[in-house]
Amino acid sequence: MNAIYFQKQSRESLDNLAIKLSKKYSNIVVFQALACEDGVCGLNKLSKEHNIKTEYLYDSATGVKEYLKNENAFYKNIIIKVNELKAKYDFVLVASFGVFGGLDTFWINLKLSKELNLNYVIDNDLTKFEFAKIHHKYASLYNENTSLDELLNLKKPDYISPMAFEVMLESKAKENIKTIVLPEGNDERILKAASILLESKAVKLIILGNNKEIAQKASDLGIDLDDVKTYNPGNSSLDDECANALYEARKSKGMSLEQAKELIKDRNYFGTLLVHLGYADAMVSGAACSTADTIRPALQIVKTKPGVKSVSGGFFMCLSDKVWYFADCAVNPNPTPENLAEIASVSAATYKAFGFEPRVAMLSYSTANSGSGVSVDLVKQACELAKSYEGLNYDGPIQFDAAVDIATASKKMPDSKVAGKANVFVFPDLNAGNIAYKAVQRSAGAIAVGPVLQGLNKPINDLSRGCLVEDIVNTCLISAIQAQ
Repeated sequence: MNAIYFQKQSRESLDNLAIKLSKKYSNIVVFQALACEDGVCGLNKLSKEHNIKTEYLYDSATGVKEYLKNENAFYKNIIIKVNELKAKYDFVLVASFGVFGGLDTFWINLKLSKELNLNYVIDNDLTKFEFAKIHHKYASLYNENTSLDELLNLKKPDYISPMAFEVMLESKAKENIKTIVLPEGNDERILKAASILLESKAVKLIILGNNKEIAQKASDLGIDLDDVKTYNPGNSSLDDECANALYEARKSKGMSLEQAKELIKDRNYFGTLLVHLGYADAMVSGAACSTADTIRPALQIVKTKPGVKSVSGGFFMCLSDKVWYFADCAVNPNPTPENLAEIASVSAATYKAFGFEPRVAMLSYSTANSGSGVSVDLVKQACELAKSYEGLNYDGPIQFDAAVDIATASKKMPDSKVAGKANVFVFPDLNAGNIAYKAVQRSAGAIAVGPVLQGLNKPINDLSRGCLVEDIVNTCLISAIQAQ
């Protein structure tokens, strides 16, 4: 542990804890998101008298203004700042703030500690501690009897909120900047997402469509696309190269060069060819077309990875405090046992690529050997085949309750390393997967990011036609990370 969130009782209690920590860690910082009226809220005493680094993000007036203008952006900026500090210092002591306009700071501090995925340490206030325990499973009480070792050995939190997930995506994308092609340049949502992505500097962009129409629509929206390359398929400098590449890829299937020249006017074909030829690293489409329209050119041109027989689609399901992965929810209506085993393997790899440790549940209406039937036997066969995939931590057949609830798992599958702790869920068919992700999305308020198309040689990802701007942003970031 190299950071905690400290709900201070007083300035002195914060100072005392900081001084204790400074004796163990030579490079620590005390961070407060919101400074008080004097600008530093007493932090200067720590820096001047004890040589302890101190930082804050907002002064009092600016902080309230930013919070009221955009609460999510307010929290997101704090998450980014604390992540930067954690990378720079041996220990980050995040201090609570008190005065915050007329707002209830206890709730704000409680939420912020969860968004930051930090232990919520409450200084000598039993009432607040008892209340916080109901809403924060990593709340703990700190007083004069608490040793530093006790504090530093608290159980590490495992929260990850949708906002923290988005920050993580942006951060990982920036590690190795990639270029994303967006074929649907006539869609306002695409242009608005492009503006956000350009501001974040997490990716580079190519947008397809009529250049003049895109420029006019961007101007009407107040969006600056100066740093974006735009191509109009069928009337661009890359038409001949794309047509020749498509002809070479499909001539064995009977395609003529003239047919290729006509087909590259389709933006999804043109965008896929830009990825194939190396002008872009990934493509994101589907805001105005079907999944089939997005996948078809990819299967014909980019094709699947060696050893992978089929493409599948998964969703990152961002709940209030965790991120799960559901597959296949987008592509295969009736997978074979071989398909299911492969989906388990590629889904685990996708989940792991984003910094999570996958535990794969191969779902059924039966757990272990409690039931039988065609669909149960299919999952059993898939589990047998999955044994050949090295490093795959999986179990099944397993019911959803046994996959996620420890108490149920202890009764139904007590010896499993996955039961009760699963985070990647492989559904027996598309019917179950698609219904489940939409049910969780709508009833639990989860943010569904995807579908992430798996198994292709290069990232080509699909959007829902009802997608929001933030869905496009997140899918582009995911595509960039896949391309790394």
